[in-house]
Amino acid sequence: MKRLPAAAALAAALAAALCACTAAPGGRLTVRIGHNQATSHPTHIALAAFEAFIEERLGDRYDIEVYPSELLGSQTEMVQLTQTGAISFCVASNSILETFSENYTLFNLPYLFASAQAYHAAMDDPAVTGPIFDSTRQAGFEAVTWIDAGTRNFYTVDTPVDSPADLRGLKIRVQQSPTNVEMMRLLGGSATPMGFGEVYTALQAKIIDGAENNEMALTSNGHGDVCKYYSYDMHQMIPDLLIGNCGFLDALPAEDRAIFEEGFRLVNEIERREWVTAVAEAKETAEAKQGVQFLYPDTAPFQQACQPLHEQMLDSYPALAPVYGAIQDYNAQYPAGAS
Repeated sequence: MKRLPAAAALAAALAAALCACTAAPGGRLTVRIGHNQATSHPTHIALAAFEAFIEERLGDRYDIEVYPSELLGSQTEMVQLTQTGAISFCVASNSILETFSENYTLFNLPYLFASAQAYHAAMDDPAVTGPIFDSTRQAGFEAVTWIDAGTRNFYTVDTPVDSPADLRGLKIRVQQSPTNVEMMRLLGGSATPMGFGEVYTALQAKIIDGAENNEMALTSNGHGDVCKYYSYDMHQMIPDLLIGNCGFLDALPAEDRAIFEEGFRLVNEIERREWVTAVAEAKETAEAKQGVQFLYPDTAPFQQACQPLHEQMLDSYPALAPVYGAIQDYNAQYPAGAS
């Protein structure tokens, strides 16, 4: 065990502990779901609704347990636990899944979607998501629904970001993916990949100068207590994914699987509805109580700087060209400015 990387060792230990108890009282099967958000977050609210729905319909056979706030480990560790079947589901960032399947590289592209409406329409289209969601089955899991994580923007401790030039020399936390590291290089900043749970302390200690995420990170995770500038460069609209262990999903009786599929759609519907309200509240709180200043830079220079990533992706993964093309069709239908 000492020879394993720390994350793998912890995941193995958690898997052993969780696998030791898989049955709930009354012979029901325990279904564990992990995520890294607080209980007030739209993701948790949606998963709590999923728990209530499944137990109302199938409570004699399944006991759903939702674990928020990285109680089962970091996202990477939870993905490993889902792979092994130690837990049945977890919410994972697209950036982490990129390390399991090159197909997820597509969703990480900066400025892939022209508007939120184009983003939602594309993500609701099985022709777009199917080839991506199914691409990790060989790794032992698959995505069962997508979760809106809004628009990712830069926020900094004490340097306003109005153009890519303002990022030069700044250490910016990014998600752990090659695409995001290259994005920061193209924009002139210094990428600092790290787990989300480490970001607040790193900002507070000024180990990093800023990060990039949606508005919820300012309030739910306290980043607005440290970072006073939030710039709407709108560089990414990246979904989070609810992934499920293939062994668990494939073993479900057909009638149970149909009800679980209803539950997955419910997760998507409720999370998206809650997201709109939560973002509005987060922005109001960050501005009024945390003193965060919201900036609205011209996004064109950011888009121009990141364009080589689109060309590199299409050259490296030609099989994704049809999906990329379908997204461009939605961009033409719902151009910038659409809501």
